[in-house]
Amino acid sequence: MLRLTKVLTVLLAVSSMAATAQEKVDRTISVSGDAELRVAPNQVQLMLAAVSIDKSLAKARADDDERVKRILAAVQKFGIEAKDVQTDFVTVEPRWDSRRDDVREPDGYQVSKSIVVTLRDVPRFDALLQALMDAGANRVTGIEFRTTELRKHRDAARSMAIKAAKEKATAMAGDLGLKLGKARGVSESGWYGYGWAGNRGAMAQNFSQNIGGGASDPGSSEGFAPGLISVRATVQVSFDLE
Repeated sequence: MLRLTKVLTVLLAVSSMAATAQEKVDRTISVSGDAELRVAPNQVQLMLAAVSIDKSLAKARADDDERVKRILAAVQKFGIEAKDVQTDFVTVEPRWDSRRDDVREPDGYQVSKSIVVTLRDVPRFDALLQALMDAGANRVTGIEFRTTELRKHRDAARSMAIKAAKEKATAMAGDLGLKLGKARGVSESGWYGYGWAGNRGAMAQNFSQNIGGGASDPGSSEGFAPGLISVRATVQVSFDLE
Protein backbone atom coordinates (compact mmCIF):
# COMPACT_ATOMS: atom_id res chain seq x y z
CA MET A 1 0.00 0.00 0.00
CA LEU A 2 2.85 2.35 0.88
CA ARG A 3 4.48 1.68 -2.46
CA LEU A 4 1.21 2.36 -4.32
CA THR A 5 0.80 5.64 -2.45
CA LYS A 6 4.28 6.76 -3.49
CA VAL A 7 3.54 5.93 -7.12
CA LEU A 8 0.30 7.92 -7.02
CA THR A 9 2.12 10.84 -5.40
CA VAL A 10 4.76 10.85 -8.14
CA LEU A 11 2.11 10.69 -10.88
CA LEU A 12 0.22 13.57 -9.33
CA ALA A 13 3.42 15.62 -9.11
CA VAL A 14 4.26 14.94 -12.76
CA SER A 15 0.71 15.78 -13.79
CA SER A 16 0.89 19.02 -11.85
CA MET A 17 4.20 19.97 -13.48
CA ALA A 18 2.79 19.19 -16.95
CA ALA A 19 -0.27 21.32 -16.26
CA THR A 20 1.94 24.19 -15.06
CA ALA A 21 4.14 23.90 -18.15
CA GLN A 22 1.09 23.82 -20.41
CA GLU A 23 -0.28 26.91 -18.65
CA LYS A 24 2.96 28.78 -19.30
CA VAL A 25 3.01 27.76 -22.96
CA ASP A 26 -0.58 28.85 -23.44
CA ARG A 27 -0.07 32.28 -21.84
CA THR A 28 1.14 33.91 -25.06
CA ILE A 29 -0.18 36.42 -27.54
CA SER A 30 0.59 36.47 -31.26
CA VAL A 31 0.21 39.59 -33.37
CA SER A 32 1.20 40.89 -36.79
CA GLY A 33 2.80 44.21 -37.63
CA ASP A 34 2.74 45.97 -40.99
CA ALA A 35 4.79 48.92 -42.15
CA GLU A 36 5.22 50.82 -45.38
CA LEU A 37 7.82 53.36 -46.43
CA ARG A 38 6.93 55.56 -49.37
CA VAL A 39 10.08 56.76 -51.04
CA ALA A 40 10.97 58.80 -54.09
CA PRO A 41 12.60 56.72 -56.86
CA ASN A 42 16.13 57.64 -57.93
CA GLN A 43 16.21 55.65 -61.16
CA VAL A 44 13.82 54.33 -63.78
CA GLN A 45 14.20 51.36 -66.09
CA LEU A 46 12.65 51.57 -69.56
CA MET A 47 12.03 48.36 -71.51
CA LEU A 48 11.44 49.16 -75.16
CA ALA A 49 11.40 47.32 -78.47
CA ALA A 50 12.07 48.22 -82.08
CA VAL A 51 9.73 46.18 -84.28
CA SER A 52 9.95 46.03 -88.08
CA ILE A 53 7.69 44.11 -90.49
CA ASP A 54 8.32 43.44 -94.17
CA LYS A 55 7.67 40.79 -96.79
CA SER A 56 11.44 40.43 -97.12
CA LEU A 57 13.33 39.11 -94.12
CA ALA A 58 16.46 40.97 -95.18
CA LYS A 59 14.52 44.23 -95.46
CA ALA A 60 12.88 43.73 -92.07
CA ARG A 61 16.24 43.06 -90.43
CA ALA A 62 17.88 46.05 -92.09
CA ASP A 63 15.03 48.34 -91.08
CA ASP A 64 15.18 47.10 -87.49
CA ASP A 65 18.96 47.54 -87.33
CA GLU A 66 18.51 51.14 -88.45
CA ARG A 67 15.86 51.73 -85.78
CA VAL A 68 18.17 50.39 -83.09
CA LYS A 69 21.05 52.61 -84.26
CA ARG A 70 18.85 55.69 -84.01
CA ILE A 71 17.62 54.64 -80.55
CA LEU A 72 21.16 54.14 -79.25
CA ALA A 73 22.21 57.49 -80.69
CA ALA A 74 19.31 59.15 -78.85
CA VAL A 75 20.38 57.44 -75.63
CA GLN A 76 23.91 58.79 -75.98
CA LYS A 77 22.58 62.34 -76.25
CA PHE A 78 21.22 61.98 -72.72
CA GLY A 79 24.65 61.08 -71.40
CA ILE A 80 23.57 57.59 -70.31
CA GLU A 81 26.52 55.26 -69.73
CA ALA A 82 26.99 52.11 -71.81
CA LYS A 83 26.55 49.90 -68.73
CA ASP A 84 22.99 51.22 -68.40
CA VAL A 85 21.99 50.18 -71.92
CA GLN A 86 21.60 46.64 -73.18
CA THR A 87 19.95 44.73 -75.99
CA ASP A 88 17.85 42.22 -74.13
CA PHE A 89 16.73 39.81 -76.86
CA VAL A 90 16.11 39.52 -80.60
CA THR A 91 13.20 37.70 -82.23
CA VAL A 92 12.47 36.84 -85.86
CA GLU A 93 8.96 35.60 -86.60
CA PRO A 94 7.36 34.58 -89.90
CA ARG A 95 3.90 36.03 -90.49
CA TRP A 96 1.20 33.88 -92.07
CA ASP A 97 -2.05 34.77 -93.77
CA SER A 98 -4.55 33.20 -91.37
CA ARG A 99 -7.32 33.48 -93.98
CA ARG A 100 -5.78 30.76 -96.16
CA ASP A 101 -5.11 27.12 -95.29
CA ASP A 102 -3.04 26.28 -98.36
CA VAL A 103 -0.25 28.82 -97.74
CA ARG A 104 3.20 27.20 -97.67
CA GLU A 105 5.32 30.36 -97.58
CA PRO A 106 5.11 33.10 -94.93
CA ASP A 107 3.40 36.32 -95.90
CA GLY A 108 6.19 38.35 -94.33
CA TYR A 109 8.52 38.61 -91.35
CA GLN A 110 8.59 40.46 -88.07
CA VAL A 111 11.94 41.33 -86.51
CA SER A 112 12.08 42.71 -83.01
CA LYS A 113 14.95 43.86 -80.79
CA SER A 114 14.38 44.63 -77.12
CA ILE A 115 16.39 47.39 -75.44
CA VAL A 116 16.61 48.08 -71.71
CA VAL A 117 17.71 51.56 -70.61
CA THR A 118 18.33 52.60 -67.00
CA LEU A 119 17.96 56.32 -66.38
CA ARG A 120 19.47 57.69 -63.17
CA ASP A 121 18.15 61.22 -63.64
CA VAL A 122 14.46 60.52 -63.04
CA PRO A 123 13.10 64.02 -63.87
CA ARG A 124 14.33 63.51 -67.47
CA PHE A 125 12.26 60.34 -67.92
CA ASP A 126 9.49 61.95 -69.95
CA ALA A 127 11.93 63.63 -72.34
CA LEU A 128 13.95 60.43 -72.77
CA LEU A 129 10.90 58.32 -73.52
CA GLN A 130 9.72 60.78 -76.15
CA ALA A 131 13.17 60.90 -77.74
CA LEU A 132 13.41 57.10 -77.94
CA MET A 133 9.95 56.82 -79.49
CA ASP A 134 10.84 59.51 -82.03
CA ALA A 135 14.06 57.64 -82.82
CA GLY A 136 12.28 54.41 -83.73
CA ALA A 137 11.17 52.56 -80.62
CA ASN A 138 7.59 51.54 -81.37
CA ARG A 139 6.75 49.31 -78.44
CA VAL A 140 7.03 49.93 -74.69
CA THR A 141 7.12 46.62 -72.82
CA GLY A 142 7.70 47.97 -69.33
CA ILE A 143 8.56 50.97 -67.15
CA GLU A 144 9.76 50.46 -63.59
CA PHE A 145 10.64 53.14 -61.07
CA ARG A 146 13.22 52.00 -58.53
CA THR A 147 15.38 53.04 -55.61
CA THR A 148 18.99 51.96 -55.22
CA GLU A 149 18.58 52.20 -51.45
CA LEU A 150 16.09 49.33 -51.22
CA ARG A 151 18.09 47.46 -48.56
CA LYS A 152 18.16 50.47 -46.26
CA HIS A 153 14.47 51.16 -46.71
CA ARG A 154 13.33 47.57 -46.22
CA ASP A 155 15.44 47.24 -43.05
CA ALA A 156 13.74 50.39 -41.76
CA ALA A 157 10.32 49.04 -42.77
CA ARG A 158 11.00 45.78 -40.92
CA SER A 159 11.99 47.66 -37.75
CA MET A 160 8.83 49.75 -37.92
CA ALA A 161 6.72 46.62 -38.45
CA ILE A 162 8.23 45.03 -35.32
CA LYS A 163 7.56 48.22 -33.34
CA ALA A 164 3.97 48.24 -34.59
CA ALA A 165 3.53 44.60 -33.55
CA LYS A 166 4.86 45.30 -30.06
CA GLU A 167 2.60 48.32 -29.60
CA LYS A 168 -0.40 46.31 -30.73
CA ALA A 169 0.44 43.41 -28.38
CA THR A 170 0.94 45.80 -25.45
CA ALA A 171 -2.46 47.39 -26.05
CA MET A 172 -4.19 44.02 -26.36
CA ALA A 173 -2.55 42.69 -23.18
CA GLY A 174 -3.58 45.84 -21.31
CA ASP A 175 -7.18 45.39 -22.40
CA LEU A 176 -7.05 41.91 -20.85
CA GLY A 177 -5.57 43.19 -17.60
CA LEU A 178 -2.21 41.55 -18.32
CA LYS A 179 1.34 42.72 -18.96
CA LEU A 180 3.44 41.94 -21.98
CA GLY A 181 6.45 39.71 -21.37
CA LYS A 182 9.43 38.83 -23.51
CA ALA A 183 9.16 38.02 -27.20
CA ARG A 184 8.91 34.29 -27.75
CA GLY A 185 9.26 34.14 -31.55
CA VAL A 186 9.21 36.28 -34.68
CA SER A 187 8.74 35.53 -38.36
CA GLU A 188 8.60 37.62 -41.48
CA SER A 189 6.13 37.40 -44.32
CA GLY A 190 4.61 39.64 -46.94
CA TRP A 191 6.98 41.13 -49.47
CA TYR A 192 9.42 43.89 -50.21
CA GLY A 193 9.15 45.59 -53.53
CA TYR A 194 7.98 48.44 -55.64
CA GLY A 195 4.40 49.53 -55.92
CA TRP A 196 2.74 52.89 -56.39
CA ALA A 197 2.06 54.34 -52.96
CA GLY A 198 -1.35 55.51 -54.08
CA ASN A 199 -2.45 51.98 -55.06
CA ARG A 200 -1.98 49.83 -51.97
CA GLY A 201 -5.14 47.76 -52.29
CA ALA A 202 -6.73 46.46 -49.12
CA MET A 203 -3.56 46.13 -47.06
CA ALA A 204 -4.18 47.16 -43.46
CA GLN A 205 -1.50 49.57 -42.36
CA ASN A 206 -0.10 49.85 -38.85
CA PHE A 207 2.61 52.31 -39.80
CA SER A 208 3.25 54.44 -42.87
CA GLN A 209 5.84 57.10 -43.57
CA ASN A 210 6.79 59.30 -46.51
CA ILE A 211 10.44 59.91 -47.26
CA GLY A 212 10.93 63.01 -49.39
CA GLY A 213 10.61 63.84 -53.06
CA GLY A 214 7.85 62.46 -55.23
CA ALA A 215 4.90 64.13 -56.86
CA SER A 216 4.98 67.14 -54.59
CA ASP A 217 8.66 67.81 -55.16
CA PRO A 218 8.94 71.37 -56.52
CA GLY A 219 12.39 70.58 -57.91
CA SER A 220 11.05 68.88 -61.02
CA SER A 221 11.36 71.25 -63.95
CA GLU A 222 10.23 69.04 -66.82
CA GLY A 223 6.57 68.65 -65.96
CA PHE A 224 6.94 65.04 -64.87
CA ALA A 225 6.34 63.81 -61.31
CA PRO A 226 6.93 60.08 -60.79
CA GLY A 227 5.19 59.98 -57.43
CA LEU A 228 6.32 57.63 -54.68
CA ILE A 229 7.03 53.93 -54.59
CA SER A 230 6.34 51.75 -51.59
CA VAL A 231 8.56 49.37 -49.65
CA ARG A 232 6.58 47.15 -47.28
CA ALA A 233 7.26 44.70 -44.47
CA THR A 234 5.06 42.37 -42.43
CA VAL A 235 6.09 40.45 -39.31
CA GLN A 236 4.38 38.03 -36.91
CA VAL A 237 5.57 38.16 -33.28
CA SER A 238 4.52 36.10 -30.25
CA PHE A 239 5.00 37.38 -26.68
CA ASP A 240 4.66 35.88 -23.23
CA LEU A 241 1.88 37.26 -21.06
CA GLU A 242 2.55 38.03 -17.40
